[in-house]
Amino acid sequence: MFVLATIADTVRIAPPMFSQPTLVSVHSEMDKKYPNRVIMDLGLVIGRYGDALQVGDGVCAAGDGAAHHEVIARLIVFRPFVEEVCIGTIIASSEEGIQVTIGFFDDIFIPAYWMLRPSLYDADLARWVWTPNYDGEDDNDEARGIDSGIKMEEDHVKQEEVDEGDEEENRFEMEIGAEIRFKVKSINFTQVTNTAKGVQATTTTTAHSVVAPRSERALSVGSAGSAGGMPDGLPLRRRSSSVDLNESEKVPESMHIVASICEDGLGLTSWWAAADQEDESEADDVITEE
Repeated sequence: MFVLATIADTVRIAPPMFSQPTLVSVHSEMDKKYPNRVIMDLGLVIGRYGDALQVGDGVCAAGDGAAHHEVIARLIVFRPFVEEVCIGTIIASSEEGIQVTIGFFDDIFIPAYWMLRPSLYDADLARWVWTPNYDGEDDNDEARGIDSGIKMEEDHVKQEEVDEGDEEENRFEMEIGAEIRFKVKSINFTQVTNTAKGVQATTTTTAHSVVAPRSERALSVGSAGSAGGMPDGLPLRRRSSSVDLNESEKVPESMHIVASICEDGLGLTSWWAAADQEDESEADDVITEE
């Protein structure tokens, strides 16, 4: 979820800060610039990690009395890897999907097509509902040799009671504020720029596909280096797309995560915690009988 990134940048030290040690001034300026900032194709910066690795000599530019230092430093960056399982809290729900927060980052979205199946959106309650179907258990009973005619007759007699019970028992609501476990499917970075044609948003998406080739390049001013914790040969796919934005349209988030709960064990943590407790109680009963 968190990685170390090495970056190279030029830090401006104003004349009133010349009385301080250079390293202290550099750290102060970096602490103002980077925390809570999204770096394109890297992630959300949490803060500086340790002292700067390298600080160059100060250079004065024409018309500016400040000193400009080339600095190489490390940053703590929030950037979950694709297929990572995280835990967050539901903060909004709509027909399009669910919005999740992990406390310091709110732009996590679980679209409708990544919900547990079958799921539906209850407009009256304004929340998503998972309605699992356990008919497969009946098929297993028939396979064991239970007479289908007798079974159909029993089901017909108890049909109303079973329908009412299943409707309540097999209905798992995803309430606002509930804790949810999800899996990261893609990470989107959006950069908004002003062009001759108007405001344009360029989005880069990172998701699983093919093995990414390993590449090494020198650090340049203002560029981000390799991030720690990213294994070589990670199967990622990156694609970029650009769209024109009208003044009336909402500007997209700089960093946006698309997640999924369409697997066993994902979804509200309370669902699976109850199942684990039942399994443990059954195991305890077996041990007691023995």
